[in-house]
Amino acid sequence: MKTSTRKRPDKRDFPVSDVRRFLEPGSIVLVSSAWKGRTNIMTMGWHMIMEFEPSLVGCYIWTENHSFEMIRRSRECVINVPTVDLAPKVVGIGNSSGREIDKFAHFGLTAAPAQAVKAPLIAECHASFECKLVDASLIRKYSLFVWEVVKAHVARSPEFPRTIHYRGDGIFMIAGENTRRYRKHFKPQNL
Repeated sequence: MKTSTRKRPDKRDFPVSDVRRFLEPGSIVLVSSAWKGRTNIMTMGWHMIMEFEPSLVGCYIWTENHSFEMIRRSRECVINVPTVDLAPKVVGIGNSSGREIDKFAHFGLTAAPAQAVKAPLIAECHASFECKLVDASLIRKYSLFVWEVVKAHVARSPEFPRTIHYRGDGIFMIAGENTRRYRKHFKPQNL
């Protein structure tokens, strides 16, 4: 059996409650919602692509979030992708409650009309995905919403924006360099 010449990392025991630091699925998003004339925004890091066509996204929303009931009842939302320049607002939104403040007004964000849902887009975000609930069967047990993206809006540039990724314990990572994949192997840029 051939052994790797690559240096093996020195591993240690690690708390299983903190593994999310290595497994967070993607960029932090801002989820906007509307219900009975009110709007809200929540910061979310727990989401995953579940299917390509139709485009399905799974999102965990804690039952204690003000947005939970608004989203559950309206059965729709907008998943907005902020860039690093919005990081202070993203953190502020995540550390405040829509029960107490109007987050659009408080954080100086623009609620833009959506085309397929009542929830607003966040105009300052790089991308906004209008979503309708397609599977509610996991909400009661796991707080997992399964959305179909029914309309997508993405800025023309940059093609690969600098997004924010949460690593747990108040630590964030900013999207880094891209890699180009070839048929047999990929080559990291600038190594």
